Order: sequence, then C-alpha cells, then structure tokens
Amino acid sequence: MLAALAALAAATAAQANVVVVLNSGEASVSLIDKDTRREVRRFEVGKEPHHLLRTPDGKTLIVANAVSNELVFLDPATGAEQRRIRDIPDPYQLGYSPDRKWFVTASLRLDRVDVYAVQDDPAKPFELVKRIATPKAPSHIAFSADSQFAFVTLQDSHEVAAIRLADQTLAWKLKVGDLPAGIWMTPDDKHLLVGIMGSDYVEVIDWRTQKSVKRIAVGKGAHNFRPFGDGRHVFVSSRVDSRISVVDMLALEKRYDIPVPNGPDCMELSADGKTLWATQRWSKSVAVIDVPSRRVVATIPMGKSPHGIFFADSAPWT
Repeated sequence: MLAALAALAAATAAQANVVVVLNSGEASVSLIDKDTRREVRRFEVGKEPHHLLRTPDGKTLIVANAVSNELVFLDPATGAEQRRIRDIPDPYQLGYSPDRKWFVTASLRLDRVDVYAVQDDPAKPFELVKRIATPKAPSHIAFSADSQFAFVTLQDSHEVAAIRLADQTLAWKLKVGDLPAGIWMTPDDKHLLVGIMGSDYVEVIDWRTQKSVKRIAVGKGAHNFRPFGDGRHVFVSSRVDSRISVVDMLALEKRYDIPVPNGPDCMELSADGKTLWATQRWSKSVAVIDVPSRRVVATIPMGKSPHGIFFADSAPWT
C-alpha cells in the first residue's frame, strides 16, 4: 500500500510539473513535461487560443479563444480543464488591473476593448461594463500602477490608446511606430515600452506627457515582453530577426541579445531566472534557452503556430 501511495504521489507531482502551450493555428493546447521536455498530452480547446493569464489568486489559468468567443479555465499546475465561460466576444488579449477590480479584453478582430467588473461569483467572475470602439486591431494591454488607466496597442492604426477605467472612456491616443504589438509598464510606472513589430525597436513613451521619448534598438519584428523578475530587466522577442533581447527598464538601454530561430514570440521564465522558454511561431516548436550561456539548449515540437506559454513555477512578473 505504501508503495502504491508513493507511486501515486510521484505521478501527481509529475503531472503538476507541466508547461502549457497554446497552438493557435490548430485550436489545441499542448502540455509538456517540464523536466523531460517532452509533450505528454494535446487536447482541443477552441478556435484560435492566442494568450493566457493566471488569475490574481493563482488558482486558475485563463485561456482566451479569440474566434470561438470563450474563456477556458485550466488548473495552472496540471493543465486540466476546470470550466468555460462562453459569449466573451473575441478575447484576443486579456488582463487584470493591478487593483483586481477590472478585467479587460482586447478584441483584435472586432476593433474594440471590452471592460468587465471583477465579481466574487465563480460562476460569473466578470460583468460587462462597457464596450469601447477603437481604431484598427487592438492588440496587447498594460496598466498604470494605480489602475486608473489601461493602455492598448492598436496594430493597424499604429497607435497606443489610453482608457480611463473609472468611466470606461478613451482618454487619449498617441501615434507610434508601425504595427505596435506588445506593451509593458516599467517598474517605476514612468514609461510604457512598446514593441514595434513593423520595425526593429522598442518605443519608449512617457505616458503622463503623452510623448515618445526614446527608441531602443532590439531587432526586426519587435513583439512581446517577459520581465526578468528582478524589477529591472525585461526580455523582448523579435520575430523577424529571430532574437530575444534583454532591456534594462530603468536605464532604458539594451544589454544583450540571444539568438532564437524561427520567430520567437511569447516567453516564460523559470523561477531561478536561468531558463527561458519561448514559442516559435514559424516552426511549430518551443525553444528552451539557457540564459547564462545565451543559447538554445532544446527545441520541442508543438502544434501549428504556438503562441501563449505558461508554467506555474515561474519567475515573478516584475
């Protein structure tokens, strides 16, 4: 009996040690054993799962299915499905405000941003407050530290929009470089970093004065961000030049590049900061990167167009 219990405990621990990858081009989720770096399961989830987000309490991982208009809730440790919320139109990107009062989705296909009030009811965690029409292709989301504003990149109109959450109004828009994608707030709450996918740089915006103050050269197709967890540095993926850069968010300077082939996109970082995982959009694979040596040490086959990636034992998002 003791042997059986030990085997069960080991199996449960192994099951909990998974990496969740969204295969946006084939409507599926892949689960990878983090230790062996092998895919252990793949299951259908819904059309065009692009991005994912852990809830503030850490108990649930939300997968946003943009075309099937739903949110799928997974166990963040095992990847097992918990429940679904339907009739959430085109949730391409999603985010919680820092005060946890607001849940915001960017609807890339529908050209709008939806603002929901966060509820205590597990059966209905979000209540729609307002749908805000925006110019073309709202893409990624960031927030001010005080939760007053949500900032959204507008890919096809080459702008960043600021939405005042208290009254759900479009406060201002600012022209930036071509095809802005990922957006990130610096730890001091002074600047927004915007990946300019149509060029080769991160645009730095003083959001209080609504001015662009600097361009940080990283690589063509500058796309998405993943903070290092040290409160200072952030990884930036560049899909066209196939590299990941490390940027100092306080000095506003690039520190170094890591070559990562085949269009690196979303990233996840181990708790010790030594291993970075990145989805490779062009090759149906995930790259595992040794950060200290700045090289790819493993490539894991995935489904078509892998996009979002997550694992529970990760570095802080700061």
